[in-house]
Amino acid sequence: MGVGVRDRFRDLEEPAAVRKKDVVLMATVTSFEGMSHPSKSELRQFAELFTPLFQASTDEAKRQAVAALSQCPSVPAAVSLFVGCQPIAIAAPFLTSSQAIDDDTLITIARTQGAAHAKAIVRRPSLSPKVIDALVGLHQAEPERGMSTLEIPAVELPPTPRSETGLPDPEAERLAREEALRRKIKQVTRHLGRDDNDRLGLRNLSDTQEALMVRFARERDAQHFAATLADALTSSHWLAERIMIDTSGQQLAVTLVSLGMGFADAVYALERFYPQLAERHGSVSRAWLVLDSIDAEESHVRVEAWRRADSYTYLPPEQTTAPQSGAPLFGNRESPIRELRVVSRR
Repeated sequence: MGVGVRDRFRDLEEPAAVRKKDVVLMATVTSFEGMSHPSKSELRQFAELFTPLFQASTDEAKRQAVAALSQCPSVPAAVSLFVGCQPIAIAAPFLTSSQAIDDDTLITIARTQGAAHAKAIVRRPSLSPKVIDALVGLHQAEPERGMSTLEIPAVELPPTPRSETGLPDPEAERLAREEALRRKIKQVTRHLGRDDNDRLGLRNLSDTQEALMVRFARERDAQHFAATLADALTSSHWLAERIMIDTSGQQLAVTLVSLGMGFADAVYALERFYPQLAERHGSVSRAWLVLDSIDAEESHVRVEAWRRADSYTYLPPEQTTAPQSGAPLFGNRESPIRELRVVSRR
């Protein structure tokens, strides 16, 4: 019994010292939060106190301190950079919501800390054109692409057929259920037959580029989506425009498959830019069916052919992929590129 009591007291000794440091860190942050308009000297003093206290505290205290700082209207630039460069589990709330981080600091963090930090920055409520241009230009491809788990929507059964008396027809109901089950099995089989991770030697979207595309699709921002697409293809902006101007959505679908965009994200992008593809067909949308029908190898061949034609016509060495400010997304060109055609699968 005596040994157990001594052990419990020994366990409490070290945490007490650690908890004291946590309390001092939170007291410092809380005091800083109470300053509506801190002076330069107060900002400098906080920056000098914060870093050593933060480094000596526990991860839980660090997360609480960062969450509190993310709501402060002003934070010293040195502290913003320091917090933004912490592991993403700690830095994420600050990168996603803090309005005190200036553009240069965001760009520095995105360029030096990797894809996870860049994705957190992409999720900010608003981004300046300067930050967007920097994020579009990042190339931080990771080996794993596409959905991490197989996501198949639940089967939606068709309305139960009824007999002339108004009662359900048992035989028709059974056939409807069997047809729905067959359809689901076919969908799952198609996905199990694919190896979306086997992209050795192929052109890939970077993690940041994919996150930006999802963001721009959500906002229906075709201008910046096209700029990101052109950057991913290392093509002219005009090629990206011509791909997107195909109102059927087929050309963009082929391109997204070729670039290895995650299936769920590609479906979402198509549905946002082409409303007709959001229509439901059974348990899935038309966009789902369009993407599911595209052969990956054929999409690579087709997109590379488009890129070669584009490089012969519109991409001199000095040209960049950034869109011209004020120019219409699908404006006229003097020598339009040859029409891009999508051959339907037989």
